[in-house]
Amino acid sequence: MPKPADRRGRYGWVGLVLSASAAGCGGLVRNDNAEGVRLYQQGNYLGAVNHFQQALQQQPGSPDCFYNLGATYHQQAKLFGRPDDMRTAEQYYHLCLSRNPDHPACNRGLAVLMVETGRGGDAVAILDGWSRRRPGDPDPQIELARLCQEHGDLREAETHLIDALAISPGNPRALVALGQLREATGDTTLALANYSRALAAGGSQPVVASRVASLGAAQAPVSRVAALPPPGGFPAPNGWGPGPAATPMIVPSVPPIVAPPADVPAGPPMAR
Repeated sequence: MPKPADRRGRYGWVGLVLSASAAGCGGLVRNDNAEGVRLYQQGNYLGAVNHFQQALQQQPGSPDCFYNLGATYHQQAKLFGRPDDMRTAEQYYHLCLSRNPDHPACNRGLAVLMVETGRGGDAVAILDGWSRRRPGDPDPQIELARLCQEHGDLREAETHLIDALAISPGNPRALVALGQLREATGDTTLALANYSRALAAGGSQPVVASRVASLGAAQAPVSRVAALPPPGGFPAPNGWGPGPAATPMIVPSVPPIVAPPADVPAGPPMAR
């Protein structure tokens, strides 16, 4: 995910991505979107807006173009403290969702915006609606988990991540998010199991690999001690050694609450 759009707040694990190509757009639209993304990443938000608007003129009603405009105004509002830009961002997000209610980045972006403007209940309603419309999609459950974590409800966050993994058992974002949650609560054995499963799912995940190495090294001495017989030669008690791996039903972002692979910070337009 493009770093300039990262929001490093408490809800920083939800991120947005700019779309360099609007679905169904011709070459000129793709070029305007790509140029808009490039300018956005350089911090030239006015130039980015101009190109996204040109793309929208060539493809009226494109959800991706609306999203890119919303994400750019959203970033401007956060960086420069301009309430008018925040309102404009929200309007563009709603225009995007009116064309494509299940636009993943826009649902995330609007939920982040709601949290940032003190409307956490509205953020939950947005993600709940997305989840009901897409019962076979793990992403709404992951975002709901992050929102629950933001509000300190770790048990409910874990439930949503388990639901996400029931839908997609090898989903790296859900596995990393669950690993982070368990590591934060001190359950490093299950955290290691979740991180390891995320790595096994494939893809370059250097941050996750680092956590696996660190947690594995910390647990290795415990495993060696557990393998030794206790004094007097009695069998070792049943609780010794590493805990059980996460069950198949327990299936990110390293803090975006779109990071690698679970980061989804609010801000940048989509570059697909």
